[in-house]
Amino acid sequence: MSRIKQTFESIRQQGGKALVPFLTAGDPDRETTVELIHTLVEAGADVIELGVPFSDPMADGPTIQAASERALAAGTTVSAVLEIVATVRKKTNVPIVLMGYYNPIFHYGPARFAADAAEAGVDGLLLVDLPPEEAGEIHDDLRRHGIDLVTLLAPTSPDERIARLAQEAEGYLYYVSMTGVTGSQKVDAAAIADAVGRVQSHSPVPVAVGFGITTSDDAAAVGAFADAVVVGSALVKIIEQYGHSDELLSRVSTFISSLKKGMSRAA
Repeated sequence: MSRIKQTFESIRQQGGKALVPFLTAGDPDRETTVELIHTLVEAGADVIELGVPFSDPMADGPTIQAASERALAAGTTVSAVLEIVATVRKKTNVPIVLMGYYNPIFHYGPARFAADAAEAGVDGLLLVDLPPEEAGEIHDDLRRHGIDLVTLLAPTSPDERIARLAQEAEGYLYYVSMTGVTGSQKVDAAAIADAVGRVQSHSPVPVAVGFGITTSDDAAAVGAFADAVVVGSALVKIIEQYGHSDELLSRVSTFISSLKKGMSRAA
């Protein structure tokens, strides 16, 4: 059983919901990213989405774009991201899903990437700009190495496509709660609850909801119906503000703990 499946199954048996924080690898530097991941896990994170920095992150708002710029300026390459994962793996079995864009993976080489990612301890890959219908090559490579290709679903997707992609999903499904770029709006939980329920009815894997979740109340509201809650921009803002401060880890820990506490109210 994969780490992703095992984690979600354990959480389900306990009657809980998964917390999935996102951070950009290499922001503010590689060593701090390793410390941040361990801090996230200690504070209650169940799965980590680790962003692969890219120079043109078109689906991301200013906060995560700036994080990519900082990480690239610090010299964070795809190889460096895999080294971060390998270092984290020495101390934790938390599932790690790399999230980003296809261009860096393409230049690295899909087959080489899949092999190296598996060796480092990567559990899943989520590519924002590669539709599942066009992911055949990288998907085959990932399958050979036991890495899940996580699918994004948007609220604008037709019902027929949602049903088909949900039925074929691996790891978990990431349901985008709104149109637009990351960090641009607040989530409206009531408006998406029915849509998420329809996705869940087709999906053999858990459904995670992201975009617009910034507070413990948001996490509680979304956790009332989703299998997992993803938080990105709100966490990345804390890293931006306290990146080189002694307060960084404690600030991150407090934030993640508050989200987890909010979700426990919804479980």
